[in-house]
Amino acid sequence: MAINADQIIQHIYTVNARRDLALQMGRLDSIQALQEWQCQRLLTTHQDLNAQPEFADAMRFFVDELYGPKDFSQRDKDLTRVIPKLAAVLPEKALRALDDALRLNALSFDLDSAMVEALLQLIDADTLQASAINADLYAQAYRQVNRQAERVEQIAIVEQLGLQLADVVHVRGISLLIKMARKPAELAGVLTLHEFLAEGFSAFKQLGDVRLFLDPIISRETAIMQALLASDFQLKNNPLPQEMA
Repeated sequence: MAINADQIIQHIYTVNARRDLALQMGRLDSIQALQEWQCQRLLTTHQDLNAQPEFADAMRFFVDELYGPKDFSQRDKDLTRVIPKLAAVLPEKALRALDDALRLNALSFDLDSAMVEALLQLIDADTLQASAINADLYAQAYRQVNRQAERVEQIAIVEQLGLQLADVVHVRGISLLIKMARKPAELAGVLTLHEFLAEGFSAFKQLGDVRLFLDPIISRETAIMQALLASDFQLKNNPLPQEMA
């Protein structure tokens, strides 16, 4: 089924509604603190990949531009404005990658919101700081939230998105299209969106065999999820890193 502009924009509306609700409830800072900790956890778990020059940019793109505590509101506002035009000129592969990126963003924000509520309950506090989170506390909250089906979906989207991005960079003419679009994007006031697309393209262009990057991430994250949600889980066997790199 072809991806359409309305479908992509709906993901933006979904995450914006969740972000607005979190702000109204006084939870947005806590969610961003959790995201900060989780980004450090990801970089620690996959520090061997992050240390390889051909993988480092792709790792940082996933962490900083697709998931982390960065304010994506301007990018999302730009997307809402130009998606109908992009849908008419971008190849289907690129639209699918964009759709998955925004779907991942919306799903992750929803799961993070649930994690924050569990963590605040565990530490009996009203706000959360990244420094207050540790591996064992996170594991307890993760098990309390559970939602295994959505965790499986989250990992599946990451894999699919990675494959799509690696595929998009080989689309004929896409490099020139992105380069030529910078000035029009600046004039149209959507430079933030252009920079997001350009960084993603640059990061995945140098990957080489994308499976060498993706397979370790998917297998490790799946193993961590399964271990944390196992019926016989014990904190002494916590698969999360006790110290951050």
